[in-house]
Amino acid sequence: MQQLRAIAAPPAVDYGKIPCFRPVIGRAEIEAVVEVLRSAWITTGPKVREFEAKFADFLGGGVEAVAVNSATAGLHLAAEACGIGPGDEVIVPTLTFTATGSVIRYLGAEVVLVDVEADTLAIDLDQAERRITPRCKAIMAVHFGGYPCDMTRVLSFARRHGLKVIEDAAHALPTFRDGRIIGSWESDACVFSFYATKPITTGEGGMIVTRDPQIAERARTMRSHGLSRDAFDRFRKVGASWAYDVVAPGYKYNMTDVAAALGIVQLRRVYALQASRERVAEHYFARLAGLPIDCPAPAPSGSRHAWHLFPIRVHETARATRDHLIAALTAHEIGTSVHYRPLHQMTYWRERYPWKPGDFAVADRYFAGALTLPLFPGMSDAQVDRVAQIVRRVLA
Repeated sequence: MQQLRAIAAPPAVDYGKIPCFRPVIGRAEIEAVVEVLRSAWITTGPKVREFEAKFADFLGGGVEAVAVNSATAGLHLAAEACGIGPGDEVIVPTLTFTATGSVIRYLGAEVVLVDVEADTLAIDLDQAERRITPRCKAIMAVHFGGYPCDMTRVLSFARRHGLKVIEDAAHALPTFRDGRIIGSWESDACVFSFYATKPITTGEGGMIVTRDPQIAERARTMRSHGLSRDAFDRFRKVGASWAYDVVAPGYKYNMTDVAAALGIVQLRRVYALQASRERVAEHYFARLAGLPIDCPAPAPSGSRHAWHLFPIRVHETARATRDHLIAALTAHEIGTSVHYRPLHQMTYWRERYPWKPGDFAVADRYFAGALTLPLFPGMSDAQVDRVAQIVRRVLA
């Protein structure tokens, strides 16, 4: 933890700016990337394979890992490998980033939007039960903000209705539910994000994990144009055969060795990064107690929250609105965001899937007061205190 603080601490001269997020990139990450740049092999190669192997070992449970250039690509490949296509429907929570639903539309399938639970912001399986149709082929479980979905219930729901299960774990590393790490459950596929703001980063990147060797093999093929052999297999040895076949109209979704080198180092300290974020979250809970806001739900007993985000909801009865609070924090050079405007409120989704008032009452109520406060590894107690002081001044 001392090493983490040394890398992630704010500069000695603090001009008062507090970003919503700050990545932790230290000497080890820089040296790992430089090593790859000097190796003469910078695209998909030995470092990607090493990262995949170490990520699978980290999760355990006999999973395979397939590295890609984004979590969006990973969700797309996972859904494609699960056989989702025109005429199918997939259940998706409305409170998520648009990529969760967009990848279903890429494949010509339709999205069935459902609300979320008021306390956890996880998918509302009771409403999903009412909205399922005979055309539904899969359900997407989103671990929002790093809170673990109840995977026992999700998998039971899926088995009862004969559905595939794809987990959007973009926020959820390392997240546990009932003593099991997310990524090791019996879902058909689980997809992680390594975008710049995520729990660990490769700049851009993602990882598909699955217990199904056919899904893994299909994803590997489709991430590189549908080629039967990738470039590393064809060119790593002088005199190796150049020959390959095209077995499907695939995509350009492969991860580079430069990104993988960064990910390997980040993965080594994933628990230290999580512990630092958790400490920040606990300090927020103490400093924001008694205010007219909802703080994010902590993980249930036997589980672990990744604390990727710290989203709050300003109550309707508060003396100021969410937008007033954002303005006040911005005036003090404190970064904020909103995660997320529900999909059903966005133009594309609203026009394709018309809805009635009350269909997504929980998500609508949450979004009206939603605000994400700064949270990142190495954020100091003084910085948390400063954020909380402004929040209290505006709302108390």
